[in-house]
Amino acid sequence: MLDRLKELGREATAALQSAATLMELESVRVKYLGRKSELNQVSRGLKDLESDERRSVGRAVNELKNELGALLEQSKERLESAGEPSAGLDLTLPGRMPWVGGKHPLTRTYERLESIFRGLGFEVALGPDVEDDFHNFDALNIPADHPARDGWDTIYIDDDSLLRTHMSPVQIRVMESRKPPIRIIAPGRVYRNESADASHGSEFYQLEGLYVDRDVRFGELKGVLIRFMRELFGENVTLRFRAGFFPFTEPSTEVDVKCLICQGSGCSVCSGTGWVELLGAGMVDPRVFEAVGYDPGEFSGYAFGLGVDRICMMMTGTDDIRLFLENDLRFLRQI
Repeated sequence: MLDRLKELGREATAALQSAATLMELESVRVKYLGRKSELNQVSRGLKDLESDERRSVGRAVNELKNELGALLEQSKERLESAGEPSAGLDLTLPGRMPWVGGKHPLTRTYERLESIFRGLGFEVALGPDVEDDFHNFDALNIPADHPARDGWDTIYIDDDSLLRTHMSPVQIRVMESRKPPIRIIAPGRVYRNESADASHGSEFYQLEGLYVDRDVRFGELKGVLIRFMRELFGENVTLRFRAGFFPFTEPSTEVDVKCLICQGSGCSVCSGTGWVELLGAGMVDPRVFEAVGYDPGEFSGYAFGLGVDRICMMMTGTDDIRLFLENDLRFLRQI
């Protein structure tokens, strides 16, 4: 047995020293040091030997493994320093395209809206997700006893802190810190304590806009919104303006687009009406100006707000808003 081990050592040493590539070196390793190698078989058979022979053979096996292991590392370093590629790399195989990520459809929509409004002269303003009662309600003509508060489904953190229910608080903060003229958009996530369905969510994205200056007219607001919708959906988009009510604008309007999912025939997104409400707008109420220290006799302005998620639904032909947040790659890849 000892003679055979010496012979194995000479064979393995010669093979390791003569290996010309890392692939060849790996083959030598498997042959002489692998699980099915003769040397490993000798190790497994030690239990069947007499005590004295088991001791001497076992010592010889361990010494040979250590010697061959050290020689294996030396040969590997020699080949790698000579520029030999890593073991197991077959340079003849065709290359593989790596996985390439992409932007979420909501992100693409968000950036598209921002780009359009920047082109119309608006700048971007941001604000905190956690707001106080004054900026989210009081300054927007929604005092504590106002019935309109019941429709906001607010998520309160404590008596005076809440998750913002709309992006209008950003408008208030900007007006508090600057004097007119102001022309901003405020994009971001808002939070409502309401049940999700095909066209509503408890967390969603809004984009609100504000323009304040002297002698601002409702006709300017209508012109900006029509231009925005045509930039977004094409020149042939069908819109309708309806009278609406918002505590912070007067007069107010709601803007609908003919449902692009069903082409106006009726579906779950448009609740069978053929129309989808995309934004609300109006002239800034004088009480809002008073709350931020503006003279409503000197300044006027308009404000608008739209749901980014719903617009993304129209742009991608998606019939359920919840799909955007489920992170199903099968869905995300196809839009």
